[in-house]
Order: sequence, then structure tokens, then C-alpha cells
Amino acid sequence: MPERPAQPPVNRGHRAGLLLVGVLLLGANLRAGITAVGPVLPDIEQQGGLTGFEASLLVSLPLIAFAVISPFAPRLAESLGLERVLGLALAVLALGIIIRSTPGPGFIWIGTVLLGAAIAVMNVLIPALIKRDWPHKIGPMTGVYQSVTALTAALASGVVVPIAQVAPSGWRFALGIWAGTAIIGLAIFLPWIVGRRKPTKDLPGRSELRDEHGALRTTPPARRHAKLPLGSALAWQVTAYMGLQSTVYYTMVTWLPAVQVFNGASAVEAGWYHFAFQACGLVGTLFTASMIPRTRSQSGLGILFTSSAVIGVIGLLTMPGLSLLWALFIGFCTGGAIVLAMALFGLRTVDYHQAAGLSSMAQSVGYLLAALGPVMIGVLRDATGTWTIPLLTILGVIIAQGVFVALAGRNRTLPA
Repeated sequence: MPERPAQPPVNRGHRAGLLLVGVLLLGANLRAGITAVGPVLPDIEQQGGLTGFEASLLVSLPLIAFAVISPFAPRLAESLGLERVLGLALAVLALGIIIRSTPGPGFIWIGTVLLGAAIAVMNVLIPALIKRDWPHKIGPMTGVYQSVTALTAALASGVVVPIAQVAPSGWRFALGIWAGTAIIGLAIFLPWIVGRRKPTKDLPGRSELRDEHGALRTTPPARRHAKLPLGSALAWQVTAYMGLQSTVYYTMVTWLPAVQVFNGASAVEAGWYHFAFQACGLVGTLFTASMIPRTRSQSGLGILFTSSAVIGVIGLLTMPGLSLLWALFIGFCTGGAIVLAMALFGLRTVDYHQAAGLSSMAQSVGYLLAALGPVMIGVLRDATGTWTIPLLTILGVIIAQGVFVALAGRNRTLPA
């Protein structure tokens, strides 16, 4: 009699609750280690003797790691299990943050690469985990963990300058303390790391699918592996949207404080403006989480976020004295757009294997595109000495983002 394929354990009781806490702690570690860099970037430039290009590369380097590592994450999860790989990623993240904050030749670059590799794995696998364990709550669950992400990112942006000003080691301590959040998350995932668990297969029973007209149909289960849907136009639309909205977010995370200082704010004020930018992102996150379950198509929702960012950038160009207000408009867009992008990995796929494949493709290609954003803006700033051309460039990226979300947001799924 043939051996039955191993099935994943059913998450119930305290184990399900522990996994939910784990997802929230994963969310808390997705951005804080990166967004805290922007407000203290001038200090890092000065102490490290970095050029504008090198400083922007310091923020872009994690995105390059996202692009390089993302394709390997699904296979790691198939070999070791989703939870185990996510827990190990938290361990690497903590190590990377500590190394980045340690004085020494090249340590800041080595730590940044490790940090980016760890977050890349988490970025790809969290949507797959949600698709597997909460398939009918993709929007709310994505919103919940992204809300935690936005909140911790906002706190990191707001407190990093005050901490750096009073800590003996300055920015190194202010950035290094975020290793603690990763270590707490690691503790939650220890039962999966040390336990003996078999690789996850498809869930038993029949799977709900949606055809190109939006009608529900069913197919029998089959063994599947995560594959990159490179031949799908829908997958490329999701990928382009992922890359463009990430470009806007990480460019603003890197350079918005510098824009605000250029417009007359002090370094501390710019840090708190950055906190407000991230906090308004939380508003966009919660709004998106509440709206996704109520919509069949997400195109209109995505265009709303695009319009908010367009208003914000035009405001920075024409009325720079109201930098805080325009930061709120842009923050609302970036907070909502990332939740929508992550939710599309589940909404446009039929099972968690396919979700992992789409997530891997979109984040690999998308973050490669996003990595160019901060560097390009830094080069343009150095070349022109003003923020007009850089901001006009960002405005063009935002408009392209709106075009692709209008396409990716339509109610369809990849072929099974």
C-alpha cells in the first residue's frame, strides 16, 4: 500500500495562537531595521565619509538582497518547513543588525547584507503562510501584520535621532537596539526550529479556485511546488506594481528627511516628520485591510493610493513649507500600497504554493527595481543640488504605479 503524503499538523489551540503571535513579530521586524537608517543617514555619511551615492546604496543594499534571495525562499520552505525557515531568518536578522552596528572595517556593509537576506525570506514566506493557514482572511491578516510593520517602522523613524543624540555610541546604538525585536520573535519560533517537522504538502480536500470570469470552481488536490509564473501577464502586472510601490516607499524612507531639512526643518523635526509619515502609513494599512474583503476588484483602491501620493509630491514641489502635510499624503499611499501588494500574492493565486511562487517572483524582480530608486535619487540630488528633478522623477514612478495597479487589481487568478 503506497505511503500517504505527510500532512501538516492542524494549527489549533495554543499552537495556533503562538503562530499568530509569531506572524505579528515577523511583521514587527520587516522594516524597522531599514527605516531607522534614514533619519541618521547624515550622521552615518559624516562619520563614515560616505558620498551621497554610497549613502543611498546603504539603503538600497537590502533591496538588492531582497532581489537576489527571494527566488530561493520557497525551496527553503519546502525543504525545512515554513515556520522553521522564518525562525532562522529572524536569527540571521538579529545577527545582521548587531554586525551593522559594530565598529570595524566593512561591518556596516556585511551586516546590511545579512539584514536584507533575512528580511527577503520573511517577505516572501509570510504571504504563503497566510495563504496556507488563513486562506479566507488574506486581507485582514495581511493588514494585521502590516499594521504592526508600519507601527514599528514609525517608532524606529521617530526615536532613532533622539536615542542617537544621547547614546555614547550614537547611531550605532540607535540602530542596534532593533536586534532585540528579532530575538523576541526568534524565541516564539523556537518550538518549530528545534522540533522535528516534515516539509509541508498541500492541504487535504478540494481547493477553491476562481476562473478568469470570477466564478468559483473546484479541482482535486495535487502535489505542487512553488514555481515562478514567468509566462503570466497577470504575474508581471503584480510584479511591476510591487516594484514601483516599493521604489516610492524606500526612496521616501531614504530621502524624505533630507528633503524636509532642505525645506527648513531641523534634524529632530525631520525625524518626527518621518515618524508622522510612517504613522500615516499605518492609517493606510488599516484602511486597506478593512476594504479588501469588501471589494471584488482592488484597482480602484490602488488608484486611490496613487492619487494620494501624487498630491503629496506635488505639494512638496509647490508648497514646501507644508512638508508635514505632504508627508502624511505620501505615507497614506505607501502604507496602503504595500498591504495591497502583499495581499495580491494570495488574491491572485489558487493555493499557497502558487502564492509563494508569485511572491518570490514579484519581490525578486520588484525589489531589484526598487533598489535603483534611492540610488538614482541620490545621484540626481548630487548632480543638480536641488530636489526638483528628483521629486519629478518620483512623481513619474508614482503615476506608473497607478497604471499597473489598475491592471493587477482586476478580479482574476493565475491559471492552476
